[in-house]
Amino acid sequence: MNGVFEASCGQACKLARMQSICPSWKVRLLTLPIIIAVAAWFFVKPVRVILPEAAGVSCLSASVCVDDAARFREANELYAEGLAFVTPLLESIHGRPRVIFCASRACADSFGLGARSAVTLATFGTVIGPGAWKPYYVRHELIHYLQAERLGTLGLLFKPEWFVEGMAYGLSQDPRAPLAEPFESHRRRFLAWHAALVKQTVWQAAEGL
Repeated sequence: MNGVFEASCGQACKLARMQSICPSWKVRLLTLPIIIAVAAWFFVKPVRVILPEAAGVSCLSASVCVDDAARFREANELYAEGLAFVTPLLESIHGRPRVIFCASRACADSFGLGARSAVTLATFGTVIGPGAWKPYYVRHELIHYLQAERLGTLGLLFKPEWFVEGMAYGLSQDPRAPLAEPFESHRRRFLAWHAALVKQTVWQAAEGL
């Protein structure tokens, strides 16, 4: 009986079986973002700043997260100092940057810091490593946040490194001198460029870079 049905069904049956086995393009399209997000969570660790609690830290305020609750006050003071420093220097930050302060190497590694002292992922968030609990490090990363906010995440990718890193090192009052190259050269070039600005703001001038 099945053979007779198969013969009479022909291409229609084959097509029906294929559709039942293979998901439609709509299903694939809907599941693709989920697959990408899961892969990014495990393989591109800095994206964990988007949902830091899932990475094992405690966000004891809307903006400050720590892996050691006993050091929350210290972290909060560093955050407040950074905002107070950067705002009059480069205009107010419109958003509310989230900063994750890692007191342990394990925390830093869980966010993929590697050899870096700190990292800022556009306007999604910042991770401060165990050796970077210093005012100038926090200022440096807040400047990167402000760059992404003012120039756009994609726009920032096309700006020269001497501008992006030179601004962060130069305006954060980083006391280290000289910095390792090429960062010392970036700082000097930015400060010279910045000193030559007359009527334009740094953001207006940056549009032409």
